[in-house]
Amino acid sequence: MRATMRGTSLFFSGMIVGAVLIFIVGAVLMPSLYAQGSLNQGVRLNHVGISVPNFQETVNFYEKVMGFRVSHRFAPNADGRPGTAFVQISRDTFIEIAPGMPDAKPAITHIGIGADDIKATVAKLNERGGKATEPRRSENSGSILANITDPAGIRTELNEQPPDSMMRKSMDSWK
Repeated sequence: MRATMRGTSLFFSGMIVGAVLIFIVGAVLMPSLYAQGSLNQGVRLNHVGISVPNFQETVNFYEKVMGFRVSHRFAPNADGRPGTAFVQISRDTFIEIAPGMPDAKPAITHIGIGADDIKATVAKLNERGGKATEPRRSENSGSILANITDPAGIRTELNEQPPDSMMRKSMDSWK
């Protein structure tokens, strides 16, 4: 009799603990996980922009030491300085290297976030209180770009890559 009562007691205790765990997972964790998935659906880190005083030395470092390829470059600036170079780390991730002034310190200039649908992403950010700019097509790269700045003043460049953009062509040719 005692063994039956203990077994029944353990069974019901297990049911109560299981119900509590299901409640916690369902009420607390799942909405958080769902929100993370739906909140940022269709966006991902695409690139980090840096400005460096010794442009070619930095490009050489990422090519020769790190083993990354320069996927594409912009034409030189009107003042003769080299144009921006994009170093491809993986299929969808790049470092954007821009020449800085010779006496300037190296700096991160912006974070690039790739968006599947930039207009929808901008609308969502603005609905949440952000102040993202209207998307526009870049004459240099063919990317569709918008910007938003965080409270610390760090610029995030939102980008969509249409089929004819330089970055999309690099992504599609990745092996």
